[in-house]
Amino acid sequence: MLLLLAEALTPLISGFNALTYLTLRAILAALTALAIALLLGPALIRRLTLRQIGQNVRDDGPQSHLQKAGTPTMGGTLILLAILVSTLLWADLRSVFVWVVVGVTMAYGLIGFADDYRKLVLKNPKGLSAGQKLFWQLLIALGAGVILYLRADSPQSTALLIPYFKNVVIPLGWLFIPFACLVIVGTSNAVNLTDGLDGLAIMPTVLVGGALGIFAWVAGNAIFARYLGVPYVAGAGELLVFCAAIAGSGLGFLWFNTYPAQVFMGDIGALSLGGALGAVAVVVRQEVVLLIMGGIFVAETVSVMMQVASFKMTGKRIFRMAPLHHHFELKGWAEPKVIVRFWIITVILVLVGLSSLKIR
Repeated sequence: MLLLLAEALTPLISGFNALTYLTLRAILAALTALAIALLLGPALIRRLTLRQIGQNVRDDGPQSHLQKAGTPTMGGTLILLAILVSTLLWADLRSVFVWVVVGVTMAYGLIGFADDYRKLVLKNPKGLSAGQKLFWQLLIALGAGVILYLRADSPQSTALLIPYFKNVVIPLGWLFIPFACLVIVGTSNAVNLTDGLDGLAIMPTVLVGGALGIFAWVAGNAIFARYLGVPYVAGAGELLVFCAAIAGSGLGFLWFNTYPAQVFMGDIGALSLGGALGAVAVVVRQEVVLLIMGGIFVAETVSVMMQVASFKMTGKRIFRMAPLHHHFELKGWAEPKVIVRFWIITVILVLVGLSSLKIR
């Protein structure tokens, strides 16, 4: 929005030309989202507390979690508001990619809102059924996949890039659409499973989102994309602004979500942020790199799958409790230790993912 204003005013006042630079707008988007989250956070927490929209805690989990019962949740509303306002202000709204990722993010937020509302306000412990959530997630991801497939202007735009290998790509053709659905839905649910400890999910989201922003910036620049051997996706650079907004809003939310948390993001935050990461990765053709950088999300998801499969087939559990973070808690790790160590692992994995830009 402000980009259009800057373009109109530049002929009159040359200083406005600075706002046309993508990197500056990304920095301003991050700072705007951070400011919104920090300023509105206390008011949101008071409102959630007043309405008694508090966390329900399982009595079969770690005993230390029982004290978290009643902590305000649905704080993901704050994240979504900060992302939306910041993106609308600083991104180029003529980019179809911006609208696709914003659409996926907000639509997944609505799914999470419906689930949280049923569980926390209507006191229906089941919320949305797994089938209902999956149906709507798939439908939204399908719409995004079809738009991106029809928008593709080269075979590379729908091919699977294998990182660390020069010119190794797998043409997907129309299979790009179901593949995009898998990535978006899978990432959304993986982040949701990770959101079980104070700040555990939001910091990896910030780190991975920031790294995806770098990939978007490279993919949207024909010269850099050619030099680094990544698919050139015209217009994808604008997603740097969106990713910066994710990072800024995430850091602002972490201010209140850090241990001991004053507020939880709930499904409205976790599902939407996961969907956002998946959608950006699909646009910039870095799905495998997302798998690497989001290794914590992957490990959490795989631990649940292994636990369920093992119990159904043998009647025995592999982990003391799933997802994985609960296993380490029950082994005696303090909650802050689990959180920070998972953050450290994410930093390492993000650096490994970023190295794919040069190692080929």
